[in-house]
Amino acid sequence: MQRRRLNAALTLALCMAICPALQAQTPDNAAVQTAAQAWLKQLDSGDPLGSWQAAAAPFKAAVSAAQWQQATQAVRSPLGALKSRKDKSTQFTRSLPGAPDGQYAVLQFDTAFENKAQAVETLTAVLEADGVWRVTGYFMR
Repeated sequence: MQRRRLNAALTLALCMAICPALQAQTPDNAAVQTAAQAWLKQLDSGDPLGSWQAAAAPFKAAVSAAQWQQATQAVRSPLGALKSRKDKSTQFTRSLPGAPDGQYAVLQFDTAFENKAQAVETLTAVLEADGVWRVTGYFMR
């Protein structure tokens, strides 16, 4: 009985020592969700230039503002107004194919539009050097 108490006390002490370190290494889910939702809101409101300006540096390097505006006009306009968007998943990773190592989040949303009842939006966000999460990729199917 005394041995169990000792083991429990040691386990608790170990957890108290390790858990803050683990929490410090865990990305802030709320921050990345807030950044993704704000970015999507710009697209939803018909402001592709605003979403381009708010995007991560690699996004802007890969596609010009004019190209992004044309692409979003071609893809998003026929869908009509946003009806609903629900968080489906968020996964954090330190590496992505074709990208330098860093801190990334891949977010998926179940989305419904006026003219498309079921869509899945996938955003990739990166934690940039200034400590701000920014969208670096967007895909919808």
